[in-house]
Amino acid sequence: MDIYLVGGAVRDKLLGLPVKERDWVVVGSTPEEMVRYGYRPVGKDFPVFLHPVTHEEYALARTERKTAPGYKGFVVHASPEVTLEEDLRRRDLTVNAIAEAADGTLIDPFNGREDLAQGLLRHVSPAFVEDPVRILRVARFAARFAKWGFKVAHGTHALMQRMVESGEVDHLVPERVWAETLKALNEDKPSRYFEVLHRCGALAVIFPELARLFGVPQPVLHHPEVDTGVHTLLVLDQAARLSPKARVRFAALVHDLGKGETPTDVLPRHIGHEQRSAELVEGLCKRLRVPNDFRDLAVKVARYHSHCHRALALRPGTLLETLTSLDAFRQPERLEEFLLACEADIRGRSGLEDRPYPQADLFRAASTAARAVNAQSLTAEGLQGAELGERLRELRGQAIERLYERFTPPERAG
Repeated sequence: MDIYLVGGAVRDKLLGLPVKERDWVVVGSTPEEMVRYGYRPVGKDFPVFLHPVTHEEYALARTERKTAPGYKGFVVHASPEVTLEEDLRRRDLTVNAIAEAADGTLIDPFNGREDLAQGLLRHVSPAFVEDPVRILRVARFAARFAKWGFKVAHGTHALMQRMVESGEVDHLVPERVWAETLKALNEDKPSRYFEVLHRCGALAVIFPELARLFGVPQPVLHHPEVDTGVHTLLVLDQAARLSPKARVRFAALVHDLGKGETPTDVLPRHIGHEQRSAELVEGLCKRLRVPNDFRDLAVKVARYHSHCHRALALRPGTLLETLTSLDAFRQPERLEEFLLACEADIRGRSGLEDRPYPQADLFRAASTAARAVNAQSLTAEGLQGAELGERLRELRGQAIERLYERFTPPERAG
């Protein structure tokens, strides 16, 4: 049997990037032979084995035949007669269809190296249209390699549009959508993922709440970019700049969903969009089965980001109520994530990417001052129940009020 290194490991080596994991294709073997050599079978839908020492994945060369809609609608054929080129032909992009032999020789039947040099994400064959997950993968690779200027080839973009129009994208399951989206959120330029999906029409199917934001105007005084969808992608990239956490980036992405449902007769203003946004975030997260910690932060950012922006004008009691609603005293680390998402919102505006955000500093200081009020000392004074709670709120409010002198002039708006 012949063994080849394939896929992302070869691609990243050619790009001079660190190889994080290696996948192998075995040509000319059988499952029985693999087991005799000590490989452990783990594949459910096709023959995949773990190496007895390295535990890396080794898959028998295979072909696939489309039998039903969706990404699971395939019949897999694996046998010693399947060639390396046939195995590479079933892959999504030419840059992922390069193999390396044991002696370092590259096998590149679909000109993947040329596409790497030109920065093109190009489909291997017309069979690309058979698997809707490939749309998500192309968008994710566009996000990963955006800083090198990689683009989706025109022909591949046309195939992606055709897949949307044919309804193939409708068969994507929530778990797979979220898995690919989470990977994209962790890339350097996550906005490219959603931009590619929007251009081919897939965003309206998978993330209709986001798609509705494009073309919706905002006041030019506060949003030089005007378009809410454009603003959303700018905010996402600012969140990526400010935090490595996908949870913060996701919250920044969905914070303004309610603006897509603003009545047209009140545009470009968006009164009350915060509550609408929070409700839409809840629905999106339920539909895509987004993890609870992502959902909880995103809902809070959607509901309270305007409070944060207006922090310097809030009454101390309102600021205290907001901190309480954010559970800032029990989860200070979540408060920091909330503030980073809000800062991304402020900076995600054309020409205002580096503006200062003292509101976040006020929130941090207010949280620290309020936590310093000792409830135990009040209990020692004999206070309890509702009386204790009221006195605690009063003292925390006073502690917060004393902070305002450091952040705003005496004529602070109430």
